[in-house]
Amino acid sequence: MTMMTQINLESGAALSGLPTFDARAMTGADGLAQIVLDEKVYTLRITRAGKLILTK
Repeated sequence: MTMMTQINLESGAALSGLPTFDARAMTGADGLAQIVLDEKVYTLRITRAGKLILTK
């Protein structure tokens, strides 16, 4: 299991105390990552246009 490192950004999310993660670091070279919530697996994907898609 890979541990994620939170990043510090000068943005509203980072300043509000919300956890902030780098999507490219999460997805790696292939632009894909799996996220588990309540034993359900979701796929996070970065598109060619640089958008994020989360699917079940």
